[in-house]
Amino acid sequence: MLTTRTRSLAAAVAVSALALSACGGSDSSGSDGDGPFRVLVTGGLSAQGALAANAQTSVLAAQAGAQVQNEVGGIGGRQIELTVVDDGGDATKAVTELRNAISSGNAPDLFLNSGPSSVGAAVLPILNQNDILSFNIAPTQDSTDPSKFPLNFDLAPGAGDNADGIVEHMREQGYSTVGVIHGSTAYGEEFGREMERAVDDAGLRLARNEEYDVASLDMTPQLQSLKNAGAEALAVDAYGAPLGYLLQSLQRLDWDVPLIGNTSVAGTALVAHAPPNGVLGTPEVANLVVQVFASTVYDPEDEAVNTMVETMASLGTITSPLILADNYDAFPLVAAAAEAAGTTTDAEKLAQALETPEVLEAAKTAFLPRYHFSADSHGPAPDADALRFIAPTALVDGQFGNPAAS
Repeated sequence: MLTTRTRSLAAAVAVSALALSACGGSDSSGSDGDGPFRVLVTGGLSAQGALAANAQTSVLAAQAGAQVQNEVGGIGGRQIELTVVDDGGDATKAVTELRNAISSGNAPDLFLNSGPSSVGAAVLPILNQNDILSFNIAPTQDSTDPSKFPLNFDLAPGAGDNADGIVEHMREQGYSTVGVIHGSTAYGEEFGREMERAVDDAGLRLARNEEYDVASLDMTPQLQSLKNAGAEALAVDAYGAPLGYLLQSLQRLDWDVPLIGNTSVAGTALVAHAPPNGVLGTPEVANLVVQVFASTVYDPEDEAVNTMVETMASLGTITSPLILADNYDAFPLVAAAAEAAGTTTDAEKLAQALETPEVLEAAKTAFLPRYHFSADSHGPAPDADALRFIAPTALVDGQFGNPAAS
């Protein structure tokens, strides 16, 4: 067996793989492959803190998506067999596990990851070399470029999409001079660059763009510079523990400034839990709104999202905001592509199908209501109504705004 798992999840994952390959319909129309449609998903299940919680949610989303798709016939009539590998959130481990799968003769038909961006950057060249279709939830600077990675599609909106949404929100709120503070990660640096571009495009004034070391315990110097520059609101990039240190630094500075957190902030469960495990309801987040997707906000009328949430919850505990449930949509997307392309094994034809509006319209996705992949870009390019800006609340099954939380 090619998988390496944490002991606590070994039995559950093994049962999941068997159940997924056995359930659902048996229609074989359109199938050109033998046996199950093999999907490999990696995640940092044995990592620490937010990374582990988010990986568990990401894996649950993949398991739920596979189960729901199997119930309606799988991929081109082939039942989905999902294998989960614990990469510890480490790019080297993710590469090793992927190479092991390929060399053992069990190369997946589809590869999914659970982030972070270092994992995405490391595995994409290997996937490309071996003609393996992939969906990525950890955008890198070139992961959406079809000229470099023609078989990869990003499910998670990238830094540019997030920056555009934040700047539009800032403009609507009447802020004319804005600041940016971001981490020293690859994504954080890209977010900082995209914020500068988006602010300029919107005709707003950029007070300053400050970067902090994600290993730092104090961001006061960067915040002081932003305050001195006259920032009326801050766009914030922070993930995991650095978010807590940033909020503490802001309190020490005693600066009452509106904060607009990107999806990294929204994906940090710290903002959704009351003390001692979080900061919900404290002065530290009194001025914070976070950027989320519509599916991350409870809506009793949204049947597609509710099916996703209910299926995930039936398979395990949703430990973080649904901002990390992107992998659910991989399965309806590939199913729609396989039906249009008449193949489940030709990754190039599947990728070409995913670039067509008709296939994307037919895909019954939930995490995002519609993807806009094209021959020029394999980024999701979500519609404006797919984004929300909300004050954090307690989570119920990974969603904000559920009355059951009160």
